[in-house]
Amino acid sequence: MTSELPCRRVDLLGDAPGAGADPEHGEDPASAEWLVTNGLGGYASGTLAGLITRRFHGLLIAALPAPHGRTMMLNHLREVAHAPGERGHCGELVSLGAQSEPGAAHPDCGLAKLIEFKLDAGMPVWRYELPQGAILEKRLLMVHGQNTTHITYSLEGNASICLELQPWVNFRPHEGSLERPLDANYSLTIIAARYELTGDDDLPSLRLEFYGQPAGIRIDGKPIRDVHYRIERSRGYDASGDLYTPGLFRLELDPGSEVTLVASTESWEVIHALPPAEARRAEQERRKRLLLATEPALREGLAAELVLAADQFLITPAGRVADAARCRASGDEIRTVIAGYPWFTDWGRDTMISLEGLTLTTGRHKEAGYILRTFGKYVRDGLIPNMFPDNQNAGLYHTADATLWFFHAIDRYLATTGDDETLQILLPTLRDIIARHLAGTRFGIGVDPADGLLRQGQEGYQLTWMDAKVGDLVVTPRRGKAVELNALWYNALCLMGRWAECGGEDDETCDYLAHAERARAAFNARFWYAKGQHLYDVIDGEQGDDAAFRPNQLFAISLPHPILDRARWEPVVRQVKEKLLTPYGLRSLSPDHPDYRPSYFGNLRMRDMAYHQGTVWGWLIGPFVDAWLKVHPHARDEARGFVLALEPHLSEAGVGTISEIFDAEPPFVPRGCVAQAWSVAEALRCLAMTSNSGDGSERQDERTGRLASSSLIPPS
Repeated sequence: MTSELPCRRVDLLGDAPGAGADPEHGEDPASAEWLVTNGLGGYASGTLAGLITRRFHGLLIAALPAPHGRTMMLNHLREVAHAPGERGHCGELVSLGAQSEPGAAHPDCGLAKLIEFKLDAGMPVWRYELPQGAILEKRLLMVHGQNTTHITYSLEGNASICLELQPWVNFRPHEGSLERPLDANYSLTIIAARYELTGDDDLPSLRLEFYGQPAGIRIDGKPIRDVHYRIERSRGYDASGDLYTPGLFRLELDPGSEVTLVASTESWEVIHALPPAEARRAEQERRKRLLLATEPALREGLAAELVLAADQFLITPAGRVADAARCRASGDEIRTVIAGYPWFTDWGRDTMISLEGLTLTTGRHKEAGYILRTFGKYVRDGLIPNMFPDNQNAGLYHTADATLWFFHAIDRYLATTGDDETLQILLPTLRDIIARHLAGTRFGIGVDPADGLLRQGQEGYQLTWMDAKVGDLVVTPRRGKAVELNALWYNALCLMGRWAECGGEDDETCDYLAHAERARAAFNARFWYAKGQHLYDVIDGEQGDDAAFRPNQLFAISLPHPILDRARWEPVVRQVKEKLLTPYGLRSLSPDHPDYRPSYFGNLRMRDMAYHQGTVWGWLIGPFVDAWLKVHPHARDEARGFVLALEPHLSEAGVGTISEIFDAEPPFVPRGCVAQAWSVAEALRCLAMTSNSGDGSERQDERTGRLASSSLIPPS
């Protein structure tokens, strides 16, 4: 057992994945990205080199109440170091980051040498070598539960330096246009060395203050024209825009001393409640507790890093004030899961798939209960929300599978906690969900009375997790009876049969199990594609039955109550391994399919056309490992190896976390969100399940044992 916090160092001399002309991942490893979050949905992010390459890069993206939502409040900090006094001759003036003012001439300004970047307990640390031989260290953290960023500089060496810091801002919505004109009349107020920058919009002020060393300011409000965002251009979005600076802060830093710039949208009273040194200790202690809450096997190495990465996605949503009030009124707290950084909000599907890995594996059982009970309050017409837009309170309900994943998440929660009280709270809602699905609900979601299988589909909507849409074109509509929806439906019916029995409702139990048996019989009669020895992806679709080889068929095996006959498990799992498995997850389509696309790259249309047509998804390693262990119960080390293959990825793309997707062919360039909840959650869950501590083995044996005892599972 260890209480040491993990540390990951990035090899700054190595090659980045996909090195070459790729705008997302160039030859410089410093193009990788760091991420820090605040537990509210807010965050700070950027590149190791300090270059702004995305519209989402900033030092303070605050999570504000609706209608604002996440808001860019501090885009960048131009950092320059030189000898004390006047700026010296060439070579003494150096920039800490690669970003410079567009069009400005800096013939006397070089670039400080970045000699080390690391995540110390998940928090970014830079070390720069200055021309004088001094070492300047920079650390960044966000105060948990606040829209506050601390940036701390400390100096090692024999000579003092002068540090100049120039904030660049354009207060804008999180995904607001970069071409938004700088029409705000920014005003700077200075009271007793406290600085407040205010814009025209109905937004809080950006408050700035220095701790440790006094700073002077040269007020010089001006626009910073045509800042370029390289990755946005490659993704087909607007890629340049103007920022504003109120002036230049200047301070002297002596050897052995440090200074912290605090940037916040909180009140001064809140800011002063936690000075930088105390905030750093509090955050380190909080992260130690996160590790100590897990089982011993997860407290070091890759697993420990993923425990800290998992923490980034669990939030108390600052924007939904009314929902929070309703939860507190019933004795609960509101919690949810950010699906991915930097651009996703909370999605019902992602939350339910991620819940076991993010909360139950990490010992955060109370928060798991909050999430489930919170989503129970959002059910409408038998559906949980697909997503919550960033600046709204109301959810959108266009999903056919998120609600069925809700049943799975509840099952895993009950198996871990035995919390019958939560089951009794949710049971009326769960009964209504089943009834709505049997009768038919929104978007054509409902059971076909002819065979008991679940169908879905409405023109213009993408209702399964393969949900790419280009304009009015749904890339993979999958309208009809999708394989994973029926696997999830059967699993939900089996669970309801057990839960109704626990509640003493014998008649309901029989009904649920009868529906389950009917669905299972029809599934095995209809979904088996004998020619390929695998499952159809969709039957009774608009174009008939679709035999495309996709990972969706795994859920017919991997779920706690598998719908597929046991005799057919092995050929499916074997072919998934042969055709879909990569070191980073599973391809979304077999390479032998004519629609297969090996690269996720280009403008929005090009990317969405490839999103589920071969692109590798990290989260799918979870159901693959589940299915693998059911077919090969003694091959636990090999199963663990499938997950450990991800370890090098934690030094690229989003450092210390796992990306959303990857190209389908070597070198499997990371794409999409640099930090994805279900990618992290499923990798962490599988590490726990395959650990040598005994807990993982017991968890798998308990699941297998329950399956074997089910009257609906045919004997092997």
